[in-house]
Amino acid sequence: MGIWEGISSAGLAETTLRLGTHALLVALIIIVAWAMREFYLRAQVADAPSAAVLAAELPTATPTEPAPELPPIQTQVAYIYGIPRLVSLHTDVPSRPRTDVITYTVQTGDTVFGVAEKFGLKPETILWGNQYVLGDNPHNLRTGQVLNILPADGTYHKWSEGDGLNGVAKFFGVTPDDIINYPGNHLDPETIGDLSHPNIQPGTWLIIPGGHREFVSWSAPAIPRENPQVASVLGPGACSAVAQGIVGTGSFIWPSAHHYLSGFDYSPNANHPAIDIDGDLGDAVWAADNGVVVYAGWNNWGYGNVIVINHGNGWQTLYAHLSALNVGCGQSVFQGTPIGAIGSTGNSTGPHLHFEMMYKGGKVNPHDYLP
Repeated sequence: MGIWEGISSAGLAETTLRLGTHALLVALIIIVAWAMREFYLRAQVADAPSAAVLAAELPTATPTEPAPELPPIQTQVAYIYGIPRLVSLHTDVPSRPRTDVITYTVQTGDTVFGVAEKFGLKPETILWGNQYVLGDNPHNLRTGQVLNILPADGTYHKWSEGDGLNGVAKFFGVTPDDIINYPGNHLDPETIGDLSHPNIQPGTWLIIPGGHREFVSWSAPAIPRENPQVASVLGPGACSAVAQGIVGTGSFIWPSAHHYLSGFDYSPNANHPAIDIDGDLGDAVWAADNGVVVYAGWNNWGYGNVIVINHGNGWQTLYAHLSALNVGCGQSVFQGTPIGAIGSTGNSTGPHLHFEMMYKGGKVNPHDYLP
């Protein structure tokens, strides 16, 4: 007690108590470990067999029976533990790109745009592949026609006597190698000979992959008031003389009461620089702006009855497939004046108004100028 009181007086009671506790804990752990070691060593000696036991004769082997056959494993059970690899007798062969020309018979309701989409081609490729059938005019499509369907976008050329590969390739904007090496043309580079006079039989049709050319257009050219007879090549509707008249405002209205299309939109790439406005047979057509009539009558190239108005300020508008004409050559008309009626004359599959706009000799998109 005296020692403890001395330690307490010195302020070391708490530290001494903590050290003593730790020392007793360590001693206890050592004692428990030693006791467990002695216990396990003694247990192993007690369990060891005696020499007599080791020398004793072993009993005879117990006869065994063959193991029973296990039932077959059901396939459904295997699915629980994973997805089995099943044998497939079907082989998928990747489709090969087409390299030859095929044909397609036009069905009721087909359009150049629809046929092109069906075969993954551009509309102009359908026209360029069928110039002798369609004449570069999408309105010439008729049910029952047999069309050439090229394997890729481009043009189709019938080889003529005197043609040269250099000239043909240049005309279509490609190289001679593009034509020679295309598989669908079945040309042998080793035997083609001189490119200016190649060994190609006249009458042979060649695919020009990536080729392009200008369209042959039978639409009305720019018709000046001073000389409207430049349009006489289009048909009997050409005017012989036109006096000066009213000038347009430069602002346009829709030429009919309908403001939606019948199927053909403005598409220069498909040689359709106009919009086809839907309507019923006989619906009124009126002047989109003030101007003077410079063509009024039949068009020989598929547009039927046509009216062309020169607006005197660089603008010109055309109205085609009319069923009736209410104005004549040289007549001045005001914006909104009834000039004719919607029809289906010429190359047309139903009543509509083919409407073109031209500014300073170039066709423009009517959607950009109609309200």
